[in-house]
Amino acid sequence: MPFLGQDWRSPGWRWVKTEDGWKRCESFSPTLEDGNNQLNDISHTVILTGDDENEEVYNTEDCEFAAKKRKKDHFRNNTDSQCFYREKWIYVHKESTKERHGYCTLGEAFNRLDFSSAIQDIRRFNYVVKLLQLIAKSQLTSLSGAAQKNYFNILDKIVQKVMEDQYNPRLIKDLLQDLSSTLCILIRGVGKSVLVGNINIWICRLETILLWQQQLKNLQMNKQVNNGLTLSDLPLHMLNNILYRFSDGWDIITLGQVTPTLYMLSEDRQLWKKLCQYHFAEKQFCRHLIPSEKGHIDWKLMYFALQKYYPIKEQYGDTLHFCRHCSILFWKDTGHPCTASDPNTCLMPVSPQHFIDLFKF
Repeated sequence: MPFLGQDWRSPGWRWVKTEDGWKRCESFSPTLEDGNNQLNDISHTVILTGDDENEEVYNTEDCEFAAKKRKKDHFRNNTDSQCFYREKWIYVHKESTKERHGYCTLGEAFNRLDFSSAIQDIRRFNYVVKLLQLIAKSQLTSLSGAAQKNYFNILDKIVQKVMEDQYNPRLIKDLLQDLSSTLCILIRGVGKSVLVGNINIWICRLETILLWQQQLKNLQMNKQVNNGLTLSDLPLHMLNNILYRFSDGWDIITLGQVTPTLYMLSEDRQLWKKLCQYHFAEKQFCRHLIPSEKGHIDWKLMYFALQKYYPIKEQYGDTLHFCRHCSILFWKDTGHPCTASDPNTCLMPVSPQHFIDLFKF
């Protein structure tokens, strides 16, 4: 029997007529269907316990109830950490229309855009971490229960990737610090805030975060044995060009700790001046001039002082894109069903903050 769903163009759910009325057909994985068949078989049998004197005979209704509960538990245990969808894009709509009922939420977009795979791509890793950090600061309670579970599963994968690859642990440390601070506030004021799930679940999550922080604190960087050309073997002008391509002051300081030569290059006043000019407007750093002992402007201190007052520009290897023609949010390499004559002219890169703003109503 066809049934019109929320979108009238779709065939809707499939329904079958039973003795108890019409019931919706739900499709499960083959493995789960085999398990359900076994559970159905159990529901038609009589279950006996242990000794003959204390036998308990369960009627068919009790068996069916127990079987349904086992089905539900089996389905939960066999559900992947990420909600996977065939399409890797999502239509962003903020009001109901004839074609679409309701509106798109932040949690729905977070589940649909497959961030679990995105963190495996080095071009998208920083982007996803920054997005999770922004959600931790202000949008955690706006996520649905499924999206919150998905959030922590992705966070677990990020921590494990950092522990294995030692890739940019500073970013994930900042994320965990912001997340733990937010959870402490929410758990203390649980009566005044919206937390999906039992409070004990959130306490366990907070304990897990503290464990992750301790693991990252004890993280030892593996020394790679390489008999070939190393970074220190490059000429000075090439090392200098590498430093000038960094957009984060902390990355420059970290690289400067590798060798004395890199430290000398990382302290160059002109390098920090270019960095200030890239991130901040002239009016901004003119208000916070910090002279050194020799009377020159200390551009390194200027950078970190300005960072406290003004946001810095963000650079990512790859970002989500938004199609202004279709109102669809997607990863560029996966594409989307665009109807524009020239789709490339309609694309707009979406920063992590812009992603959050898209779902504010």
